Amino acid sequence: MQKFRRFFMLTIFLIAALMATACGDDTPKGEVQTKSAKSASFEDTYNAQDTWLIQWYLCGTDLETEGGAASADIQELLEVKLPANVKFLIQTGGTNQWQNNVVSSSAVERFIYTSDGLERIATLQDADMGDVNTLADFVRFGKENYTADHRVFVFWDHGGGSAVGICLDERTGNMLSLNDLRTAFTAAYEPNADNPPFELIGFDACLMATYDTVNTLDGLTRYVTASEEVEPGIGWNYTGWVGALAENPAMGGAKLGQTICNTYMEACESYWVEDTATLSVIDLAQLPYLRNAYESFGLEALRAAHKSPRNFFANFGRGAAQAENYGGNTRRTGYTNMVDIVDLAKGNKDILPNTADKLISAVDDAVIYKVNGAYRNRGGGLSSFYSYSGDEQTLVAYLNQDAAPIPQKILYYYLIYGEIPSDVVPLLDGDTLVTPAPTTPPPQRQEIFQISQLEDFTVQLDKDGNAFVQLNKEQMDLLSSVHCQLVYMDIESDIILYLGSDADINADWEKGIFTDNFRGVWPMLDGHPVYVEITEENDGYNLYSIPIKLNGVECNLQVAYVYAEEKYYILGARKGLDNHGMSSRELIKLHAGDEITTLHYGMTISGEDEDFTQVEVDTFTIGDNPQIKDEALGDGNYGYCFEFMSPTAEESALSNFILFTVANGQITTDVSVQ
Repeated sequence: MQKFRRFFMLTIFLIAALMATACGDDTPKGEVQTKSAKSASFEDTYNAQDTWLIQWYLCGTDLETEGGAASADIQELLEVKLPANVKFLIQTGGTNQWQNNVVSSSAVERFIYTSDGLERIATLQDADMGDVNTLADFVRFGKENYTADHRVFVFWDHGGGSAVGICLDERTGNMLSLNDLRTAFTAAYEPNADNPPFELIGFDACLMATYDTVNTLDGLTRYVTASEEVEPGIGWNYTGWVGALAENPAMGGAKLGQTICNTYMEACESYWVEDTATLSVIDLAQLPYLRNAYESFGLEALRAAHKSPRNFFANFGRGAAQAENYGGNTRRTGYTNMVDIVDLAKGNKDILPNTADKLISAVDDAVIYKVNGAYRNRGGGLSSFYSYSGDEQTLVAYLNQDAAPIPQKILYYYLIYGEIPSDVVPLLDGDTLVTPAPTTPPPQRQEIFQISQLEDFTVQLDKDGNAFVQLNKEQMDLLSSVHCQLVYMDIESDIILYLGSDADINADWEKGIFTDNFRGVWPMLDGHPVYVEITEENDGYNLYSIPIKLNGVECNLQVAYVYAEEKYYILGARKGLDNHGMSSRELIKLHAGDEITTLHYGMTISGEDEDFTQVEVDTFTIGDNPQIKDEALGDGNYGYCFEFMSPTAEESALSNFILFTVANGQITTDVSVQ
């Protein structure tokens, strides 16, 4: 809310000037104005008579309590007739209420599903599914009680990425970290990269296709299947992939992973939730090369940062801001701090020329198969941590993950805390960085960027009447992106309405010139203005988050804007991150008859408001084809400013205000309110 407060103060200042009818240089402005897949063909690897054991760690959490999602997947499994050589071992728990009459809500239970059907084999004392010991006990139980030629392990629940982990027990609030996963598996199995105990370990959960996840499972599995992005609530298609294994037990982990991906995407398409879906298959035989490439990338970045921290982190942050990232990463939705490795490397080739291409190639070799929706078409199939939020708690959690690479740990430590540990500096010229990474904050945080230097930055008018700011090289080294902020001001109605932020500006990064593109229009849902927050900006499309109430439930409408078509597409509605950092898996499609309430941030002009507060503005019922379009805002006064974003979203600065007055289809621009 700090930025809202700053915006509030600037708006009040602008209102005061407006009410005083300040005379400025009013200058006329003009009239108001698919799915893809990485192709591969995998041959059968084993004999059709080989035996398989799939262990399913089914932590139901609120997904089961509120929507019966776990029960639905159990039912999908039961539709498959298994052969005698394929068995499914299931452990259930972690939810307040199972939505079926078989699974107990007051105990952890174990079931075996075979060619003979489903059988409960144990009702245990209730246990925490987010506890490492509960997981370790289940892993050990599978090893000690069931022989198999090939083993698969599947996690089912929420996922939160590298720093957060997986499997949130709804009753305890606990979850498993990546460190917990390795501890649990190695308690039962000796890691062996040449002959790992599992053929495939999969994550039917959000945000778990990360480098750190894969590195955690080194020596424990041949393949990992997981999603970079938030998964839709339907999750994996168990009838599809288990049915394929039942028909062909000769397939290996690569082909099984491919089958999981393909049937998952088919299910997403059938429910119209495929637009942002992702799923990858990672070959851990490639992990040594991937590890070397990723750590070398981090080391080159750390060296460059040490030589010129502001310049490096500003440029690196621009690459991260424009890279495909997952889970939202906005102030309103929360930050997962996950970015696609390939897209991050592509965006930073100029500043990391020695390692970027090698990293891209290493990821491409490791990700042997992937599927993705139309608005997730640039990712390489494997994500990594990037501190979009600048949050210390999340960073410390990442620093404490054993599988996270040391150079990246120190790089983000440097970004957030403004210093490199003294014992690291002498090692920067080496080929590798073998030193313990810090796991706790330093006594005092140093500020690298001091973005406050750009507060109240002077706005000018060009010869065409456009408002712009011009930054010098030193000022450019303070920021990673520039957005615009817009408010509507109605003195007679005593209203200030905050309309949101966008990247709809004309940016010349070479010259440091950023010019407004205000045309008197704003995104509207069926004619109703909405508050928008940009979540991703790239060359082909932007993604936005719009807060609404959908049938009385607060959530965020996910929207894509495609430049080539000049058109918005509504992808669905989703709740933000919970207080554990877990994403909601349910992407709710809009239907005719749904009631929408637009949510804005507003305040009165005459009152004693100290900040913007969330307000409900319009409530309406949508029809068969709800649409978002840029539509005319109408006559009135609009306050606008440029927002300068530091490489972490924790800090930003606002330029001086611009007053746009729209009257009879004409826009005048006043930058005199400085």
